[in-house]
Amino acid sequence: MKKIHIFGLIVIAIAIGIIVSTYGSASTYSNFTEAEELAKEGETSEVHVVGKLTKDTNGQIVGMKYDPVMDANRFEFMLVDTNKIVKKVVYLSPKPQDFDKSEQVVVIGRMQKDYFECNKILMKCPSKYTNEAPDFKEATAEKI
Repeated sequence: MKKIHIFGLIVIAIAIGIIVSTYGSASTYSNFTEAEELAKEGETSEVHVVGKLTKDTNGQIVGMKYDPVMDANRFEFMLVDTNKIVKKVVYLSPKPQDFDKSEQVVVIGRMQKDYFECNKILMKCPSKYTNEAPDFKEATAEKI
């Protein structure tokens, strides 16, 4: 074999390795039921759960708990997934800015016993006065 053929095979092998490692760490969109099943099976990979925040007639988010005086790094809220299942979501970081304005939320994390612990929140903020694409904001929890 020529050196160029060996070099080509090495490049192909590296490319396949990168693709396989990227595919293995990719999380999937799911709902709370699937997240619970994965947690029971001992799966440690993160999942994306898409949901909506329930708001009362005044536009306030129902079930939101955040007290920066007691614990500034704990934010809790209730989320309704695509199957209309309501679960408590715990975010171990400060409440993201403009969270109250968001309508739809994607939480990234894993299911614990009776709540979903997320380490990243993607918020879809409303854009009722423009025809532009919705503005997505991202917040990430930092492990200490």
